Amino acid sequence: LELPEAWTSVLPSASTSVFLVAATLRPETMYGQTNCFVLPEGEYGLYQMSNGEVFVCSKRSAVNMAYQGLGDLRTNADGDDEPVCLLETMGRDLVGLPLKAPLAAFERVYALPMLTISMNKGTGIVTSVPAESPDDYACLKDWKTRENWRTQFSVKEEWCQPYDVVDIMDIPDSEFEGPSAPYIVEKMKIGSHKEKDKLASAKKEVYLKGFYSGVLKVGPYAGQKVSDIKPQIRQDLISSGDAAVYFEPESKVMARSGDECIVALCDQWYLKYGDEEWTNRVRAHVENDFEMFNEPALNNLSHAIGWLGDWACSRTFGLGTKLPWDEQWLIESLSDSTIYMAYYTIAHLLEGGGLTGGPGPGAVKPEQMTEEVFDYIFCVSSDPPASKTLDKDLLDKMRQEFKFWYPVDLRCSGKDLIQNHLTMSLFNHAAVWEDPAYWPRAFFCNGHVMIDSEKMSKSKGNFLTLEESIETYSADATRIVCADSGDTLQDANFSREIAGKTILRLTTLLDWAEDAVLKLPTMRTGEYTFLDKIFQNELSALVFRAHEAYSRMLYSDALRAAWFDMDTLRSQYAILTNGNVHADVIRRLLEVQMVIFSPIAPHFCEHVWQNVLKKDGLVVRARWPTPEGEPSPVLLRQYESLQATLRSFRLELDRLKSPKKEKKGKVAEPPPVLDRAVVFVSKGYKPYQQEILRLLQQIPLDEQNAPLDKDYMRSVRDLESVKALPQSKSKEVMGFASFMMREVQERGPEVLELQLPFDEAQMLQDLSEVIKRQLKIEAFEVADAAQEHPSGGDSKRDAASPGTPQILFLAKEPVAA
Repeated sequence: LELPEAWTSVLPSASTSVFLVAATLRPETMYGQTNCFVLPEGEYGLYQMSNGEVFVCSKRSAVNMAYQGLGDLRTNADGDDEPVCLLETMGRDLVGLPLKAPLAAFERVYALPMLTISMNKGTGIVTSVPAESPDDYACLKDWKTRENWRTQFSVKEEWCQPYDVVDIMDIPDSEFEGPSAPYIVEKMKIGSHKEKDKLASAKKEVYLKGFYSGVLKVGPYAGQKVSDIKPQIRQDLISSGDAAVYFEPESKVMARSGDECIVALCDQWYLKYGDEEWTNRVRAHVENDFEMFNEPALNNLSHAIGWLGDWACSRTFGLGTKLPWDEQWLIESLSDSTIYMAYYTIAHLLEGGGLTGGPGPGAVKPEQMTEEVFDYIFCVSSDPPASKTLDKDLLDKMRQEFKFWYPVDLRCSGKDLIQNHLTMSLFNHAAVWEDPAYWPRAFFCNGHVMIDSEKMSKSKGNFLTLEESIETYSADATRIVCADSGDTLQDANFSREIAGKTILRLTTLLDWAEDAVLKLPTMRTGEYTFLDKIFQNELSALVFRAHEAYSRMLYSDALRAAWFDMDTLRSQYAILTNGNVHADVIRRLLEVQMVIFSPIAPHFCEHVWQNVLKKDGLVVRARWPTPEGEPSPVLLRQYESLQATLRSFRLELDRLKSPKKEKKGKVAEPPPVLDRAVVFVSKGYKPYQQEILRLLQQIPLDEQNAPLDKDYMRSVRDLESVKALPQSKSKEVMGFASFMMREVQERGPEVLELQLPFDEAQMLQDLSEVIKRQLKIEAFEVADAAQEHPSGGDSKRDAASPGTPQILFLAKEPVAA
């Protein structure tokens, strides 16, 4: 409203309009302006705009505006283009300027200092809406209440005191009864606008609620939701000449040249990835005939398909293909290199198969590879090219090669390329080939690689190249640690400690393999025992598990099945048989492990295959050892039951043998010598347990066998039979239900079956020698839990259930004198 004399002297004319331009993302809040803020130590300028107006702002924002067509550029003495600056001034010189703010309730507002403004964001001018901005409220309050600050920065009382908060919106169903900013500032006890961290939290608290739930109370759009009318208010301000569209990078972006990047308005070619028909075809392919291997990656891809919109695909420098119809432009690499895999199918016929190129078998020249030639080879057209510049047999050979290899079965890439490069690959395949049969079938995406749980950095000294890792740990140890480091979009962690231990573990496996092969002639042969059968069955299960993991690109699971679980199986087999292993089982275990382990550790497996097992050919060419049939589910349950039973027996024995704590003044009794045991086996559940199990069988489970209904216990409590029980028995019932659901998560829903698919008592009886050896006892008896036993153990009998036998250890009887 009133310009300083220093300004008027540099203006093109007395009628030139001058604006302090504030950048905002919230035009709907302009109704609540009480002042504007400037940084006292900030450097500002009066910049000439293309429409004759003058904008007061930072130089950085003026540069952005000039390249967006708002302002003029001129060449300075150094030959660089820069915005036209009529006058440079400091922020302190702007304090106290009387201003007219668009949409404000006040006819005149003033520029006040704000000590926290960043000159690297926005324009350096900040419009003040203390009703909805915690920063603005805190700052205005500072100038109203801090007389010493006003004196220091030459702020007059009339510039701030008359300007109270203007209530502009309601936020229904919130804690805010009036303007949100004053409420949150007082609630969080924010004492000054310099408390940046607290104000950032406060801003986060109110801004989203204001935008998504706020209802405007003033102006022509009063009564309407902020989220609905924001675009219209924005357009109204632009149409009235009170606002202009302005862009800048979301955060500071530095070019490789060291220059700070800006947003420029340029001529540009776009790929219209937002085309509805094109997008729908790609989306249908992803939803019905595509594999991403994990849900987060698929969700990211699905989002990117709808998000890409119109993509700026060209630039004037760098690597890239020239735009055919406008060769001054290059297609940027993310958009360009998306169907090059098609060229791979014929490259050996054009370039001779060498990495550096060269003439192929047909001595084809680049100019002979016309668009119609490529259309025929890549099955875009069924008609051979009319030019006949290439031999028909060579054309058909290339077409045959393409049809044999395409489509892309699997593309492996980084997670950061899902939202652009990989999504563009799908779109561009859909643009070139109408037939989805030629579109990619699967993408697998991984995260970045960390070293010892830290981001790789040369400054930290933890930078490791593949070559260095191979030289230090070997290729196979590197591959094993990579396989074990993670299969999802999370960043993988390469542990150097694990890499070192892996070498030792491989050496141990090699030593065992060499020793086992030497002892094969002395091992047991003939008919299989029960233990031989269940271990053969477990071996088959690991083959299926490894195959499933490899198919799902879950290499940590594949490694577990092919190495860790295989080693555990071998160890358990030797322990339970007391070393009396069957030669055929050991031979099969070795051969199977080398084949299913070879995708991860090919060099180690090749050495064992050829030099230890003396097998012909390469292990990587050996057939996958698919068993003749599916693993027996009964034998799997028996092995699982045996392992769980032995584990519970050992824990009970350890508990009984642990010395009792000494009581004050008394010597602790020595633990008893336990040499006998009775195992109580239940052939069926109690009636109330059967009712509980039938109910639990109906509860839906997720992929981890956890109940989808987290309040499933309410269904148990609501059973009439449970309600009728006394409180003490009711607790026991609820405990049983909770225990069985934990067992479901650990062992699968089959634990809820009312009867076991095998004779548990007979299995334990058949393995009595194994159990006695494991527990180091002399006598072992299997008893029916339904029958009383001379040794007592009524509580053990009552606790027994199918699959959960209970053991009663007995002390050694004293010898009569």
